[in-house]
Amino acid sequence: MAFGGAALWGISGTVAEVLFIHIGIPMAWLVTIRLLLAGLLLVLYTIVNTTWQQTSAVWKSRADRIQLIWFGILGMLGVQYTYFAAIEVGNAATATLLQFLGPVFITLYLALRYLRLPTIMEYLALGLALLGTYLLVTNGSTEGLSITPSAVGWGLGAAITAAFYTLYPAQLLKRWGSMSVVGWGMLIGGIGMSFINPPWLIDITGISLMAWLGIAFVILFGTLIPFYLVLESLRYLAPSEVGMLNSAEPLSAVIFSVLWLQLSFGLYEMLGALCIIATVIVLSLNQRKVKPKQVESAAAN
Repeated sequence: MAFGGAALWGISGTVAEVLFIHIGIPMAWLVTIRLLLAGLLLVLYTIVNTTWQQTSAVWKSRADRIQLIWFGILGMLGVQYTYFAAIEVGNAATATLLQFLGPVFITLYLALRYLRLPTIMEYLALGLALLGTYLLVTNGSTEGLSITPSAVGWGLGAAITAAFYTLYPAQLLKRWGSMSVVGWGMLIGGIGMSFINPPWLIDITGISLMAWLGIAFVILFGTLIPFYLVLESLRYLAPSEVGMLNSAEPLSAVIFSVLWLQLSFGLYEMLGALCIIATVIVLSLNQRKVKPKQVESAAAN
């Protein structure tokens, strides 16, 4: 479940690239629709499996309301928009790999917050992350970037917002559960985005059946189903083990981009990708060593 869910996230990135670049679906419109529909379906799923009172209980406390709104806007909308923007100006493989650096920013934040030096494993992970990012964005050349600066910027923005998305709602998740919190967060993010980019102003009459199938794939197989699979896998695996299996996300994004979209991925870019994937595996091993207690966490994409 953990591996399959992560792989679906990676595949959905390549589908989004096709929708943006080859079909012409507006990126901001897809972000809005994805958040609104996926959020609505998650909330309805939570109501069916619990009650409306339990699902809406997160709104009763003023402190929880404020935290939930910030999570929806800065966390949920932030990570979705930056990730899809990185795909639009670059490609799905690079965007997914750069977003996969989120745990590195979490490690740095925790080290600064608690005023402690990183462990040897964390130093190793940071070194791998720096080397992997350098190789990925330069393809081993010292003369400049192999991808556009905007793609690098949006990709690193996706990693930072993914770190915020993971850390910020910890107390909400503990009190109210992932399904409810993430569902409401998606709805809030989608509603907030609707004020900036109203989805009803887009002419949908020209969207082909193939494009609608792609949109449905991004919402169902790129959001709802993988989120459910990864969350369910936490019943059987420790978060550190799920973190290692999440490496299927960038792997599937790279494989499908190369095989399906004929993306040219050089030797140094491949080495960079492996370094970034190794970074998260090292951090997951370190988490398993120092934090054996299993906790519930929200899924990353």
